[in-house]
Amino acid sequence: MSLAKSGPFEEIQDVTTSSMTSGKQGRLLSLDCLRGFDMLMISGAGGFLGSLENKTGLSWIDEISKQMEHTAWNGFTFEDFIFPLFLFIAGVSLSLSLNKGLKSGSGKRSLYRKAFLRMVILIGLGILYKNSPVPFFEPSHIRIVSVLGRIGFACFITTILYLNFSWRQRIVWVAGILLLYYAALFLIPVPGYGAGNLSLEGNLVGWFDRTFLPGRLIQKIYDENGLLTQFPALCLTILGTMAGDILRTSWNDSRKLLFLFLAGMASISLGLLWGLYFPVNKHLWSSSFILLTGGIAFLSLAFFYWIIDVMKYQKWTFFFRVIGLNSITVYLAYHFIDFNYTSRMLFSGIYAPAPESWYTIYESLGALVLVWLFLYFLYRKKIFLKI
Repeated sequence: MSLAKSGPFEEIQDVTTSSMTSGKQGRLLSLDCLRGFDMLMISGAGGFLGSLENKTGLSWIDEISKQMEHTAWNGFTFEDFIFPLFLFIAGVSLSLSLNKGLKSGSGKRSLYRKAFLRMVILIGLGILYKNSPVPFFEPSHIRIVSVLGRIGFACFITTILYLNFSWRQRIVWVAGILLLYYAALFLIPVPGYGAGNLSLEGNLVGWFDRTFLPGRLIQKIYDENGLLTQFPALCLTILGTMAGDILRTSWNDSRKLLFLFLAGMASISLGLLWGLYFPVNKHLWSSSFILLTGGIAFLSLAFFYWIIDVMKYQKWTFFFRVIGLNSITVYLAYHFIDFNYTSRMLFSGIYAPAPESWYTIYESLGALVLVWLFLYFLYRKKIFLKI
């Protein structure tokens, strides 16, 4: 069953096409590896690279390290791209899994129910993750919103849109959401600051969170995963479904790569142009930020697809695939299991002769090794946490 009703995606075919898989039916190796790379950065690699700043005496490493920190307000670093990339990847996966579900006989209602349940579970896990031990008797201290909750909400809304609208209509949805968000921040006055104020204290997003979002705000006066920013953020997941649809077509690989590349360059160009009027800002999830990160995500997927599924350079991918197949597990495990403590207990005797300023670096590196070995054990036992 094809969900794209017209236009360049009308030749869509099933995801299990052999040219798209890693040898196991239904898996796209490049997507698993891109997800694994992203989760590696989320789960400690970014922090490890950031800790190298001013340690090696090499300027190029210092520049990489600086990219592992979020921007203070306006601007963009690689670290700002990590979470948007995961939202985009979730959209790619949705395109593949929803069509697989429809082909297997699942109705829309069943798919809605599954997406809603997944959202509820992710919101619950997000609350647990961000508040453990959860202060149940002090609800004002509980942070309601989270990374996991945002993923759940984005996937639920995108599921509804994907099952009911063509690819052209979904582009209109993205444009409409981003334009309405832009208009709201520039036209709705904030008490004491007026309309169009994009400062840390005076923007509409922060006022809305302070006024309507119960519980604890991570940034005190706003929460970057708060209420209004849910809407531009879900556009990344919608864009991901467009990439998934491209990969599902019966086109040859060159044409798929061309469309992914063109989509990426168009999105980046629009994002940079819009950024002249609506600054690129991760804290606000500005419309320009969404288009910029969405465009980079298209190009990242194209690069991984070209290297892995087209050129067939696949031996190196196992490391990332082990992580990508258990993304929720590694995210939760890194929070609830103290891998740094275990690393220190196991390896501190090895790096004891090193300068003390390097201890935390070696400890972080050891923790990453332990995390991967933990995931490898689960991989060998075929244990995968899926929600």
